[in-house]
Amino acid sequence: MTKHLLKYEERFEFESGGSLGRLDLVYHTSDRPYTKGEKVVWICHALTGNSNPEDWWPDMVGKGKLFDPDRVYVVCSAMLCSPYGACGPAAPDPVSGKPLLMDFPRTTVRDIVRANILVRKHLGIECIDLMLGPSIGGFQTLEWVIMEPDVIKRAVFLATSTRVTPFMTAFNESQRMALKADPSFLEAKSVEGGRDGLACARSIALISYRTYDGYNYTQAEQGDDTLFADRAASYQRYQGQKLVNRFDAYSYWYLTYALDSQNVGRGRGGIAKALEAVTARCLVISIDSDVLFPPAHGRLTACQIRNAGYCEISSRFGHDGFLIEAEQLAAILSPIVDEILN
Repeated sequence: MTKHLLKYEERFEFESGGSLGRLDLVYHTSDRPYTKGEKVVWICHALTGNSNPEDWWPDMVGKGKLFDPDRVYVVCSAMLCSPYGACGPAAPDPVSGKPLLMDFPRTTVRDIVRANILVRKHLGIECIDLMLGPSIGGFQTLEWVIMEPDVIKRAVFLATSTRVTPFMTAFNESQRMALKADPSFLEAKSVEGGRDGLACARSIALISYRTYDGYNYTQAEQGDDTLFADRAASYQRYQGQKLVNRFDAYSYWYLTYALDSQNVGRGRGGIAKALEAVTARCLVISIDSDVLFPPAHGRLTACQIRNAGYCEISSRFGHDGFLIEAEQLAAILSPIVDEILN
């Protein structure tokens, strides 16, 4: 897929207040210009993903895969606040030239979707045949089918929910506490601040993404006579450092608040009323072991949308099952792709 940059030169107002005089929006598309009328699949990426789904969803997106950029026009736009999206806390202040860091406007899911819509309009896409997204990508998809019901024909909500839960917010706040416990984060002298806090925050998050069974399956000690268990500890340290090497603490801080903004019913008379606006054919997919987005919520969401189905995949790896259980996902989604193409 090909990377692009849209320079939006008008003022962008944020839902919670504040504005930016311009936006630089990074997005990826199939390796060709969009031709009006061709089939479009729009993928909304997850929290620490980027706008190239071939990077983070390689079993699902790519030549010869279910979402083949040569067969359909695939688009994925980087979220506001993402370090991969150009427009986030690491972006330079237009006056001082220094990174905005904590001066970046607080961002909601609706802000992210409104920025994505700018990309859609720039590309001249008037109809999205299928939109899908996991986790916060599902938050975006849920918002988008309400905001532009006449644009999206089909939508898949994967491991996601219509409103953030107190349980998830507790994890998000725990991660923000970890960031603030790193003195270099609040000093906000450079985008390199908060690296130790970010590693700790990632370790906290990972526990919510996985399961008791998953950890016991992959991180069990290898010997019977281990004095102090360390394999899982080593794994947590490794995953924390892995994120530090590719992400920044300030983007992570803002994105956790974007998660906490999720509520499709806000200002719309409640969730059920908001979902009445959805006209797309929808499919809700839950993961049976997902503690962040339990199947019970997925089933309720499907019941609240007039034209929605429900499926469930099985995984011992919890929320991260959307990255791992490609065979099950492909079996569910292949008929939808075939129908779009035929």
